[in-house]
Formats: sequence, C-alpha cells, structure tokens
Amino acid sequence: MISDYAKKILQEGSARIKVKRSGMLQFQVFKVKRVKLGNEEFAELFLDRVIDVSELVRLANEVGLPVEAENGRAFPNGTAAKDFAGL
Repeated sequence: MISDYAKKILQEGSARIKVKRSGMLQFQVFKVKRVKLGNEEFAELFLDRVIDVSELVRLANEVGLPVEAENGRAFPNGTAAKDFAGL
C-alpha cells in the first residue's frame, strides 16, 4: 500500500523535503508524528510552520503519507486516516 520511499521515511523518523513557502523553494525537515485515532494511531509527517494547503496536498501525494503543518493536514488523494493506522 505505501511506497518504499514512505517506508524509508517512517524508519528514519524524519525527511528533508523541498517545499514552496512564501514564494521560495526551501528544504524543510518534516518529522514523523503519531496521531491517536480511537484505539489506534496513524503516522504522518509534521512541520511546525505554515505551508499553503495546496503545497500540503502536493507533498502528501508525492510522499504517500499524510502531511500536517501549523495550518492544516492533507492526505494523499483517495485515502483517509484509517488507511495509515498501524504504520
């Protein structure tokens, strides 16, 4: 279900990804975060800065994992939190 790249990120605990913030391309370090979902939890990439929602969606689709920033969370197209439970 998840790509080899996503598995590698989950194993390492973080990923350095190029994102567009305030009109500039920057490398940002996203950390793997576990979020409670009922009795389970799901993994996502987290950055404690504001990123445009369209950029969050692009990153989620590119990486294959949910991505959260200060202003929101995005899932890859056609997925939800339950699809990433137990990773």
